[in-house]
Amino acid sequence: MLTPPTLERSENLRKNYYYYYYYYGLSYTGNSFRPTCGPTTYLQKEQPMKTIAALTLLSLALLSVPTAHAALIESFGTGTNTFTMTFEPIGNPGNAADTTGSPNPAGSVGYHYNMGKYEVSRDMINKANAVGNLGITLNDMTSFGGNGANRPATGVSWNEAARYVNWLNTSQGYTPAYKFDFQPGQPGYSALANITIWQASDPGYNSANEFRNSQAKYFLPSMDEWYKAAYYDPSANGGVGGYWNFPTGSDSAPTAVSGGTAPGTAVYGQPSAQGPADITNAGGLSPYLVMGMGGNVWEWEETESDLVNNSPSSARGVRGGDWSNNSFLLSASNRFFFNPSSEDSLFGFRVASIPEPSSAVLLTLATVGLWQRRKRSS
Repeated sequence: MLTPPTLERSENLRKNYYYYYYYYGLSYTGNSFRPTCGPTTYLQKEQPMKTIAALTLLSLALLSVPTAHAALIESFGTGTNTFTMTFEPIGNPGNAADTTGSPNPAGSVGYHYNMGKYEVSRDMINKANAVGNLGITLNDMTSFGGNGANRPATGVSWNEAARYVNWLNTSQGYTPAYKFDFQPGQPGYSALANITIWQASDPGYNSANEFRNSQAKYFLPSMDEWYKAAYYDPSANGGVGGYWNFPTGSDSAPTAVSGGTAPGTAVYGQPSAQGPADITNAGGLSPYLVMGMGGNVWEWEETESDLVNNSPSSARGVRGGDWSNNSFLLSASNRFFFNPSSEDSLFGFRVASIPEPSSAVLLTLATVGLWQRRKRSS
């Protein structure tokens, strides 16, 4: 069994992998592997199954080599309606659940995913509307600090947030996350309409979550995904991992601010008329480097109130509190529910996604495919 390498071993391991890849028919040039002329004979005729097994194990080992944490910046839209979204990787799959917050248990996620570093902004919605004809409406925030382009998109219902997420997917060639009867531009379309449930006959159907299509890349974060990105800290308890009560990596309430990025701060406890801060100025970060999960605006979860996700009209969870709340509403102990068509100046949302396949996995699959083609032609 392969042992995950430490940081100190990473460089030696990579050098050894280059040797083994060469032996099994691939040489390393720059940042990629390519076929070599000598050992490919071994790949074709001598021990093909052992070769494939070795490549697979080596690719899995490459996956375990620690790499620097790097945010992902992705671009959407076209022309003057182009915008970017930043995602932070959420690792440590299979982390233990928290049994002290709400709901109980919460926060255990068995896979890698990415969380939007910032809440979705008004500018993102306006540009998606222009390109995708989505018809998503935003509340007028003139009485709450103004309608700046970088302010969070407020007054967006759960159903409208799902429409936005679907457009992110389809504009990039992915399957929509949520199923609707009518699409933008069709007679009968409404951005406020409820979703329908994916059926077992639909590609990407997932019986454990009938709201979300498993083939989608972008989606609204589930209760567990949101909770983990906000409150879990893999370095807590001496590296064992654990949960904080607030999404700034502390059991003590964050310092209340009107805006800024200082560690241990959050946008709450402010006059109602002030409104939320810009999404990139919404307080300190969570242990996973996500901003504004406490305060600024309440955020929609994908998950319905009873955690089942099988009723399109059921209330959905919201978390995190807003700019005018007290600190208690920012804590892990609070989760509230609202109708999926509800629009409120206090409500916003963020987007989550699944990672792209790793280069190591793609390399293994490509090598296996190459061997199979050569075997058929020999």
